[in-house]
Amino acid sequence: MTTRGSLYLAAAFFLAGSSVVAARLVSDKLGIFTIAAASLFFALTGLLPACWFRLRIMILSMKKQDWAALFLQALFGMFLFRIFLLLGLQRTSTAEAGVLTGTTPALTVLLAWLILRESPHWLRVLGIVNTIAGILLIQGLLSHSTHLSLEHLLGNLLVLAAALCESLFNVFSRLSSIRNRHTESLKPLVQTTLVTAIAFLLCLVPCFFEQPISSLMSLSISEWLALLWYGLFITALGYMCWYTGIKRCETSVAAAFSGLMPLTAMLLSVLLLGEQTVVRQWLGAALVILGMLASGVNPPDVYRYIRSYNYKPI
Repeated sequence: MTTRGSLYLAAAFFLAGSSVVAARLVSDKLGIFTIAAASLFFALTGLLPACWFRLRIMILSMKKQDWAALFLQALFGMFLFRIFLLLGLQRTSTAEAGVLTGTTPALTVLLAWLILRESPHWLRVLGIVNTIAGILLIQGLLSHSTHLSLEHLLGNLLVLAAALCESLFNVFSRLSSIRNRHTESLKPLVQTTLVTAIAFLLCLVPCFFEQPISSLMSLSISEWLALLWYGLFITALGYMCWYTGIKRCETSVAAAFSGLMPLTAMLLSVLLLGEQTVVRQWLGAALVILGMLASGVNPPDVYRYIRSYNYKPI
C-alpha cells in the first residue's frame, strides 16, 4: 500500500514541477490572479463532467467540518500557495526562491509532528535531509548578490510563506484522511473538484481587477495550451494523484516526495527551454532521488526482510 501511495505522490509532484514552465509562458501577459483563476477554470471543465452525479450525492451528505477541511485545503494548497509564490518571484531571484521552497519537506515534517503527532522513522528523516540537500544543490544555494533591499527581503518572506502554505496543505490533507479513515470519505475525484471550485471562487473577485478579458485575448496558441496544461494536468490530475497518495502514506513520505518539484522543473527547463545545467545540479538530483527512495521504504518491511534472510556459510 505504501509503494502504491508513493507512486501516486511521485506523479503528483512531477506534475506540480511542470508548473514552472507553464507559468513562465504566460506570466508576462497575465496577472497572478488571472493565471490562477484561468487554470482552475480549465481544471473544473475537466473535473465536473467526470463526477457530476457522484458530486451531488456527496455534497448532500457532507457536514460542516467536511466543508471546513476542504476550505482550508483550497485556501492554503491552491490559493495562497500560488499567490505568495508568484508575488515573491516578482521581488526575489529564482535561485533564492528555489532554496526557500526547499524548506517545504522540513516544514511539513515539523508541522506533522506538532499537529498530527507523527514521529518519523530515522530512515525517513535521513531521506528528508537528503532531499533538502539535493534541492539546495539543484538551486545553487543563494544568489550572488550580498545586498538585500527591503523589497528583496519581502520577496524572500513571500516565498517562505508559500512554502509554509504548501506544508499546511500537506498536513491538513493527511489530517482529513485520518479522521475519515473509518467512515465513507470523499473520493479523490470529488475532493479535487470541490477544493478546485473553492479555490476558483477565491480567485474570481481579485481576478477582475487585472482586466482578464483583454489580457486573455492577447494570448497565443502555445500560451493557451500552457494554461490548459496548468488546469487539466497540473491541477486536476495532479491533485487527484495527491489525494490518492496521501490516503496511503504518512506525511513524512509526502514531504520527501515534494523534492520532485524542483527536480522536475530543472529537467523540463533543460529539455523544453534549452537552459544549461552544471554537475552540481545533477548531484543534487541524485540526492533527491535517494531521499525519495529512503522515505518511500516501509521500515518494518526492511526489518522483516533482514530477519528472514538466511546467511549460508561458504
